[in-house]
Amino acid sequence: MQRPIMTSPAFLSQKSSAATQRDIPTAVDLADTLAAHSDRCVGMAANMIGVSKRIIVFKDETQNDRTATMFNPTIREKFGQYEAEEECLSLTGSRTVMRFRRISVEYQDEKFRTHTQTYTGWTAQIIQHEVDHCDGILV
Repeated sequence: MQRPIMTSPAFLSQKSSAATQRDIPTAVDLADTLAAHSDRCVGMAANMIGVSKRIIVFKDETQNDRTATMFNPTIREKFGQYEAEEECLSLTGSRTVMRFRRISVEYQDEKFRTHTQTYTGWTAQIIQHEVDHCDGILV
C-alpha cells in the first residue's frame, strides 16, 4: 500500500530502531511507495513513510534496477570519498554531501538472514543516503 511521505524534520532526525519480522508489511508498503514515486525517487527509508525502523528499499543498478530491500543495514567499510549533490523526497532543495564510491554493507534479507555485500557507484550512493535516514541524518 502506498503511504504518504513524511516531511517532519523532527521525526526524520530521530534514529530508527531495529526491524524485526513483524516489520515485513512496512517493507512492502515502502516498496509500493517507492514504485509510486519512481519518476523522481530511487530509494527510501521506512522513516520516510512515518515508520521509525531500519528498513530501506532502493533501485539496484547492479540488478537491472530491480528494487532491493534491506533490513537493519549498517555500512561496515567505506572507500573513495567524494562530494555529491543530492535531493530527498522528504525535504525541499538539494544539498552537498560527502559519499564513498565503494561501501560494504551488512544487512538482513526478508527472511532475516545476515549478508555482507559490496556496492559501488550510484547504488552505493543511494544506500548511503537511505542509511543516513535510518541514522537520523537529514540530507
